[in-house]
Amino acid sequence: MFGFLNVYKPKGITSHDVVGILRRITKIKQIGHTGTLDPFAEGVLPVSIGKATRLIEYLNDDKEYLATVQFGKNTDTYDIDGEVIYNSDIKVTYDDVVKALRNFEGEIMQLPPIYSAIKVNGKKLYEYARENKHVEVKPRQVFIQNIELKNFDYDNQTAEILVSCSKGTYIRSIAYDLGKMLGCGAYLSKLCRTKAGKFNLSESVKIDDLSENIEKFLINPLTLLDMPVLEISEVEHKKVLFGQVFENKSLQNNGLIILVYGGNISAVAENNNGIIKVKKVFL
Repeated sequence: MFGFLNVYKPKGITSHDVVGILRRITKIKQIGHTGTLDPFAEGVLPVSIGKATRLIEYLNDDKEYLATVQFGKNTDTYDIDGEVIYNSDIKVTYDDVVKALRNFEGEIMQLPPIYSAIKVNGKKLYEYARENKHVEVKPRQVFIQNIELKNFDYDNQTAEILVSCSKGTYIRSIAYDLGKMLGCGAYLSKLCRTKAGKFNLSESVKIDDLSENIEKFLINPLTLLDMPVLEISEVEHKKVLFGQVFENKSLQNNGLIILVYGGNISAVAENNNGIIKVKKVFL
């Protein structure tokens, strides 16, 4: 098998659990996913099958989430799975939230949660947190394309927020920072990933539906990769198999391209004014 699956990850299991389930179904070890979802979160989880794992780095990796934020409390993990460490009686309004969200638009510096898998000195942050050890966490630059309030419940002090963002953005940190700005505390109580690159929630497939005839749900990588495609000849294909450089001036685009032979991906290559240099071979 060779391709991608648009899997709907349910609540209560890890992204790694999804990979394990698919390995058992397909009997294929070479399976990976393109971005971890926390166990309490649900939604789109792109999964690569077979040698398509080697194409993950070329996928558009922007994300979209529908996040539910609970105001009035902080938790140590910034989400519903953590322990409450702060309570507030402050009530926020719809207008308060809309105004505060403007601070998250565009490029922002974001401090990742201490309960995260980011490594500092070769050790994951959540490992330091579990050992009650202090470690300096540096803010990272992320980009928020769009952030908007979709629903607000004053009585329950909850807000549904739609966030379109770059890879590496922590929605838990947005919830925490939002509560800090408003002076009331906040944590992420629910999260659904609605998009990951070209993978959409409406087209995602539940794990139970993948137990039979999984191949019908495989997505051809050519429909997902934003790179020029060059159809190559048999002679050129043989050169590709041996990693040889060849000349083909069919494409004007310099940079990364996809080489296709017989309708299948032959390689990822680099085009430099018609000089084609192979980077990854697939056939």
